[in-house]
Amino acid sequence: MSRTTPVITRALRPRRLVGAAALALPALVLGATAASAHVTVTPDAAEAGSYATLTFKVPNESAEASTTAVQVDLPTDTPFTSVSVEPVPGWTAKVTQAPLPEPVEVHGTTVTEAPASIEWTADDADAGIAPGEFLRFTVSAGAVPDGVAEIVLPATQTYSDGEVVAWDQEASGDAEPELPAPVLQVVPAAEDGGHGAASAAGAGDAATDAHTDAAAEDGGSGTLPLALGAAGLGLGLVGAVTGVTALARTRARATDTDGTDGTDGTEQR
Repeated sequence: MSRTTPVITRALRPRRLVGAAALALPALVLGATAASAHVTVTPDAAEAGSYATLTFKVPNESAEASTTAVQVDLPTDTPFTSVSVEPVPGWTAKVTQAPLPEPVEVHGTTVTEAPASIEWTADDADAGIAPGEFLRFTVSAGAVPDGVAEIVLPATQTYSDGEVVAWDQEASGDAEPELPAPVLQVVPAAEDGGHGAASAAGAGDAATDAHTDAAAEDGGSGTLPLALGAAGLGLGLVGAVTGVTALARTRARATDTDGTDGTDGTEQR
């Protein structure tokens, strides 16, 4: 019994660990899902002055109701001057224009009105985002405002049971809020000098490559006869070795057949 007991104990320990891991796994998966299930925008950064294609990913967090409407609010202090939407089957999109609090200068033009919000509404109950599903809504927005580090894009999600969830909380420090708003980081526009330098460098590289290729072609035409000669010499050596080997085998067979050493014709006793 004393020998058997440790074996049973050792066998039970991995099973207990596996059982504990199996019980803990659903909790970890649910925790990760809950932490990541919120409205987001991709890409998370865009260059100032560019026209960015932004995609809002909207997951359904309700266990019973479907998402029937989604609205994204756009900034009016640093506005986008133009917004267009990509059609989503079963949904109707509406872009609402609104007067700006103060006129802004955009690329030499004074703008007094700009897109203030985008709203998507499901055409019927079947088109809504059902529990356990998500949907993507894509827009083209520009020009991306300059002089700001980021653009907060609050989103409002409406469910078929009347519940409304506002994703409008901004992060403070390292902690993520419970209902974070989608955020687009703004990257400063690249300087023209940088593009010019890159183009010049590219042209220089192309010229170098062309010169190298030309030199390789010239060298190749000059070395072709040498290469053919070397190949012929190699084949000749192979033939010579093959002949010597065949002659040696022939002599060995003759010796085995007549019982002589093949030197003076004298029988070996």
